[in-house]
Amino acid sequence: MNGVDAASGPQPDGPAGGDGVTPVFFLAGGTGISAETLGNLMLAQFPSLRFRRRKIPFITTVQQARDVVALLDATMTDSVTTLVFSTVSDEVIRRELQRTTCAFIDLFGSHLDTVERVLHTNATHNAAALHGVGDARRYEARMKAIEFAMEHDDGASLRNLEQADLVLVAPSRCGKTPTSMYLALQHGLKVANYPLVEEDFESGDLPRPLRRIGDKCFGLLSTAARLSQVRGERRPGSVYASLAQCSFELRRAEALYRAHRIPSINSAAMSVEEMAAVIMQSSRLPNLG
Repeated sequence: MNGVDAASGPQPDGPAGGDGVTPVFFLAGGTGISAETLGNLMLAQFPSLRFRRRKIPFITTVQQARDVVALLDATMTDSVTTLVFSTVSDEVIRRELQRTTCAFIDLFGSHLDTVERVLHTNATHNAAALHGVGDARRYEARMKAIEFAMEHDDGASLRNLEQADLVLVAPSRCGKTPTSMYLALQHGLKVANYPLVEEDFESGDLPRPLRRIGDKCFGLLSTAARLSQVRGERRPGSVYASLAQCSFELRRAEALYRAHRIPSINSAAMSVEEMAAVIMQSSRLPNLG
């Protein structure tokens, strides 16, 4: 593997360091998910600036680290300082990366000493422990949760529905599927999702498969304008995507949630991560993954 070539991530227009674009690198000994997540969390605090992002995962040798440093330093100019976010855990490789002339933000080592002192135990510095299989039991739980979410996506199967930790209920295209998958992958929760259809809006009752597990249900809503836009991308010009139909379904869904005391959130302006956090907090669900 050549660490310098393992790059990914969104690439804004314009050359690195040019036209007011700041080069940003996410470095990791593993997948780089944590480096990207934490780094982007910080970058989001500077919405007026533009960034050119690049991820370099699986930096596992000193030579790879040296190659990466050469790449990083080549992006530096007199007017632009490159930002580097790193979660590399290996001490030797981390020291090599820190030789860069770029602004180096160590998201791992800078806090590890404190954690070691509190726990009175030395860290293993094992990159695989972060996003590898790690705890086999927890990993298996996540894989089973993903299988459950896929089997029970959009009401496809009602088998073993009572085994769900959570059932997301919503009109079509309100974000049920991505939220279900995220909760399964990140938190090991068995999540089913159930679409509300015309007959559910007419009766006002909970759909029959959900009546015995109403305490596990959580509702999703949106705005009529947003829902119409999303549906229009799939079926443009249809009644299904019309503003009137979307408004009707959302009103009836909200009335259904209210009548059956089902908690709900409006997903229109929320990311999947935000939705998952609110749902877990509201439902007091454990993090099993």
